[in-house]
Amino acid sequence: MTMIDTDRINADGVNPDGVNLVVPKVYPRGCTFAASDWDALAAFWYPIAFSREVTNQPISATLLDQRLVIWRTASGIFIANDICLHRGVPLSMGHVDGEHLICKYHGFHYSTDGRCVLVPADPNASIPAKLCLKTYPVKEAYGLIWTTLTGTGDRNGEDFLPDFHEWNNPNYQQILPEVTDLNAAAGRQMEGFLDVAHFAWVHTNTFGYRNNPIVPQYEVRKTHRGIRAEYLSTVSNLPKGLQDRAPADFKWLRVFEVFLPFTAKLTVHFPNDGRLCILNAASPVSARKTRVFCPICRNFDQDLPLEPVYEFNYQVFAEDKAVVEAQYPEDLPLELRAESHIRADQTSIAYRKGLSGLGLGAAYTA
Repeated sequence: MTMIDTDRINADGVNPDGVNLVVPKVYPRGCTFAASDWDALAAFWYPIAFSREVTNQPISATLLDQRLVIWRTASGIFIANDICLHRGVPLSMGHVDGEHLICKYHGFHYSTDGRCVLVPADPNASIPAKLCLKTYPVKEAYGLIWTTLTGTGDRNGEDFLPDFHEWNNPNYQQILPEVTDLNAAAGRQMEGFLDVAHFAWVHTNTFGYRNNPIVPQYEVRKTHRGIRAEYLSTVSNLPKGLQDRAPADFKWLRVFEVFLPFTAKLTVHFPNDGRLCILNAASPVSARKTRVFCPICRNFDQDLPLEPVYEFNYQVFAEDKAVVEAQYPEDLPLELRAESHIRADQTSIAYRKGLSGLGLGAAYTA
């Protein structure tokens, strides 16, 4: 039998002695996903925090049941598993000093690439290579911090963050509401965001009317990132009380662009070439807990106070939250025969097919 020096295995699971290894895959402790579903989802990018939250004080986040620590130094933003490898204390309880993340329990110093570089109780000790945190790629975009658990920065040369280029357009105003926490699966939340038939029933206190429930015919097509749907109707996107600002015969165009698995961009066409762009980025904390980040930008009304905009969006999301958290089965059924469908559900049907195409199971979570 060949003995393997596990301390010398590199990040790719390759032993420098040339011995072929089978490195067991390790899933997060208490993982709530089926292994095959976790594998399929972990390769994608998700937001886990606001850029404004990440200072020189480390913070914690959870993605797909994996506990993470996020910290900032003069060199940039860094993400690793939130555990000191000495005695298992969360590193998010510690602090940052210069370029080092320091554990609260015994002061172990970790560099930005995850290596333990100092043990204060024994500063002359030889530090084993296995005292190295698992770190993750980082991207900062749209006011958010994004990461992937098993993916890379780019795939085939294409950036796999969603396209939300309006955010950086100087003609658009940036609006960044607080996160919405849901006791619901990310797929259920996403499908609700894409649904246009619920406006007249769920959003009657914000912009919908019971006497305008009909969903006109609309188009859905596949894209290389997911799906795109264009929906033209008389349902206003203005809050009640302000809907007289649009001409009575104005038709509202809503364009949904889905970036599988759990991000969608909605562009609403307002009168006078106005554009409202909403990025719904559902970040799966676990199989049935989701954090929804929602950057918004617009090219109109930029001289008006933003407080009513925030209040309106919080109310809309609260109306959706009450329904989505009550749905069961809690997981989104990808077997189309599991639930009934109507003509207005063609976006939902295409979305479920898209998730199935990623290799997710019939319910997509355990």
